[in-house]
Amino acid sequence: MQAAAFRRVVARRAQTSLAAGARTYATPVPWSTPAPAPPTPKEQEDDPQLGDYPRLPWVSKQTRPARGWEDPQMRRNFGEPLHEKEEILSMWGPDIPVVPPPIALRWFSMAVASFVTFGVIVKFALVPDRPAVPREYPFDGLVTELGGLEENKARPEAISDEE
Repeated sequence: MQAAAFRRVVARRAQTSLAAGARTYATPVPWSTPAPAPPTPKEQEDDPQLGDYPRLPWVSKQTRPARGWEDPQMRRNFGEPLHEKEEILSMWGPDIPVVPPPIALRWFSMAVASFVTFGVIVKFALVPDRPAVPREYPFDGLVTELGGLEENKARPEAISDEE
């Protein structure tokens, strides 16, 4: 008898609070995100192992606003279904790039080109020529006069038993 009365009171409170616009833990907080990227062929495939689990959009939790969540660190509410790739899309997953990758590649290419240009300018325009001409010896650099190439090689160290 008391259990039935308790259920009626709880149901009446829930109806009045929902009618008044109160948020429960199970209702998601409305939030806006940028338009999701078009699905890749990998995302379009239906995984037969998921069964009737909901197919959630490929949107990182980092795009959600910071406030208004039951778990503010993970930006999720109680009872909210997890994405099958939650480890990638969670707050601990890879960071979302602030600068779009094509623009970042363009900036990086311009930085590399500027360093290479600076190096070429320093090498060819700012370094002076040698003040003197290197000395040239006649007869193929005096190879025969110095005893030939074999005579100028280092002698192998002789191992002696005199120790």
